[in-house]
Amino acid sequence: MALFEITIALLIIGALLAALARRLRAPYPAFLAVAGAVLASIPGTPTLTLSPELVLTLFVAPSLLDAAYDASPRDLRDNWLPIAGSAVVAVLLTIAAVACAARWLRPDMPWAVAVVLGAIVAPPDASAATAVLRALRPPHRVMVILEGESLFNDATALLIYRVALGVALGSWTGWIETPLLALSLVGGAVLGAALGRLWPPMIERIEDGPTSVIVQFVSTFALWILASRLGLSPILTLLCFAMALARRSHMGARLRLQSYAVWDVTIFVLNVLAFILMGLQLRPILAGLGGVDWQEYAIFGGSVLGVCVLVRLAWVMSYNTVVRWKIRRFGVRLPRPMTLPTVGTGLVISWCGMRGVVTLATALALPDGFPFRSLILFAGFAVVLGTLVVQGITLRPLMGLLRLPDDDQVGREVRHARQRAAEGAIAALAQEGSEPATLLRKEYDARLAGDGEPRQATQLLRQHRILALRTERRVIVELRAAGEIGDDAFHAIEEELDWAEMYVQRTLAHS
Repeated sequence: MALFEITIALLIIGALLAALARRLRAPYPAFLAVAGAVLASIPGTPTLTLSPELVLTLFVAPSLLDAAYDASPRDLRDNWLPIAGSAVVAVLLTIAAVACAARWLRPDMPWAVAVVLGAIVAPPDASAATAVLRALRPPHRVMVILEGESLFNDATALLIYRVALGVALGSWTGWIETPLLALSLVGGAVLGAALGRLWPPMIERIEDGPTSVIVQFVSTFALWILASRLGLSPILTLLCFAMALARRSHMGARLRLQSYAVWDVTIFVLNVLAFILMGLQLRPILAGLGGVDWQEYAIFGGSVLGVCVLVRLAWVMSYNTVVRWKIRRFGVRLPRPMTLPTVGTGLVISWCGMRGVVTLATALALPDGFPFRSLILFAGFAVVLGTLVVQGITLRPLMGLLRLPDDDQVGREVRHARQRAAEGAIAALAQEGSEPATLLRKEYDARLAGDGEPRQATQLLRQHRILALRTERRVIVELRAAGEIGDDAFHAIEEELDWAEMYVQRTLAHS
């Protein structure tokens, strides 16, 4: 019962802090992590120790599947080079730099242990950055690179982590482990892609909304656990599964809307719990330090934090400089209109290096008695909290200073798709001569005419539609209050008006 009460309290605190963060237009993960650390310092606060396996399965698996399901393979292909550079090269450079810094500060630390530390703190978590950037509407390419990087960088870091951990523990036998490691990567990708193709026909037989959502979540956790048990990469397995599933799922509209709503709320709840619990880990981490030299630990943790920030800044800006020089020297051929790299976009991407759940989970997964475990835990926590607070809080002011233009790439594609869809519907209705078909064609003609009007006129038209819908809502409220309609009829009409208003608001946002 105590755990249940603590969970409810954490959710309430998290919801309030997230609302405050939105009002201040700041990343809510930073607020939540700081709140958790403050709670951990209050006497009497229960000590909550996270299981690393539970953290990765419960918090990482759903978030990864949700992000991969929404990812655009076309955009990932268009930006594969900067994504690969950030997800692979930047991670490897960070691991190497952190390992060298750790060895310089603590010469008695073995190289394998130093590499373990580097692998723990290397992969950024884009959730905090994208929480800020979506509201600020940066160039679409910036969001694609950050989200694409977050899909693959964990796999790179965990691969190095696994090898270095085996070397540090003396259990790594290269001639046996190396082929198995390659098999885990390839096998995970193959398993995920295969199940992503086989799963849709089975789940689409389920017509009940709640049952369908439950099956979706259970399959996510089950696939992660299955890949782990088989010795495959659970990250690559889930990533390939989600991207294959997104192209083959033909779920009905009602089930799809229900699923999206539940997933949005669930991911938010899991993020709230994850970041607060990360802050709460401060107490068990400090309790395990004992009588240590706090100045030495502070210098070590601050140095690792500084190295992580500087290496990412150096890599992104170096790559950005080379690409801009290449464009000036040789020009560029783009598959479609997109924002070219600038100094401003490079600075934003380099500053979006906040660490999160994976860093803390891998640090906590170190076995008891591992060399320098307490120091690594402290450094990992310092990097997570430091990047969330320093980079997270300052990201919005940086965006305001740089004044990056919104290229509206998604909006243009939405308007194009809407026009083509309307033209297709008119062509299909042209064969029908009934009065309802004629009325429907007029509605589609009006929609096409509206898309062709100036932006100001189109927005005004949709604002009038919102006014009309809200008037309808007021009328049915009055009818219910007067007893002319019952609650069942009221809620049925209310749902229709909700969907209609949501559609108009979305078209207004992309007009």
